[in-house]
Amino acid sequence: MTNVYQTPEKFSTKTTLFRIGEESLRKEGWEVNSVPGAGAGSVRRITRGNESKLVSIRTTQDTYIAFPRDREDKRWVTLSDVDAVVAVSVDDRHNPQNANVHFLDAEEVRARFDRSYAARMKAGHRIPIGRGVWVGLYQKEAAHPPSHVGGGIGLMYPPIAQVPLSAEFRASATSEEEELAVDAAQPEEKSEAPLTITEAKRRLAETFGVSPDSIKITIEA
Repeated sequence: MTNVYQTPEKFSTKTTLFRIGEESLRKEGWEVNSVPGAGAGSVRRITRGNESKLVSIRTTQDTYIAFPRDREDKRWVTLSDVDAVVAVSVDDRHNPQNANVHFLDAEEVRARFDRSYAARMKAGHRIPIGRGVWVGLYQKEAAHPPSHVGGGIGLMYPPIAQVPLSAEFRASATSEEEELAVDAAQPEEKSEAPLTITEAKRRLAETFGVSPDSIKITIEA
């Protein structure tokens, strides 16, 4: 294994996963080039022979990927503009050993995000515009709860590459969902009753599409 897959101190774990995605594409024969001003830096133009695709590279340390809706709530930011999604995920959120690189057809990803979003809206969830909708790569799709709708695309598209992660990476890996501004999430329904920690975790978990066990809440008096 080459050093490109190690974790230099100057790079974050997110950057390491992103580089793994780019290098895996190159090993598949693709030429990878940046697209200035597109997708906040996650979009790449890849070419191989006469084939050319616009892809969004998404990294996750929690096995979920996210895309937000646009301001008019008519389409998906970035996802609506690409041909494919390259999802680079740890194999296990609690004990990551490898990075799985999935090459996903964007039409299939959009269909799954559409289903997930529609299910959450039908259930009365509130997802502020600009807030990502999270869909699990390895969580099998189910009609209930709404956060399970659309899941499992990582099972449908097996990894094109699996890269062992360094010990330094595993030691520094953190939950991306926990790095989000949790206080930006709005409750899904109005209630005059006091909000319990359990209920707050449940609502946030539904908003982000994660398990309530992954939500940590700190209260300072």
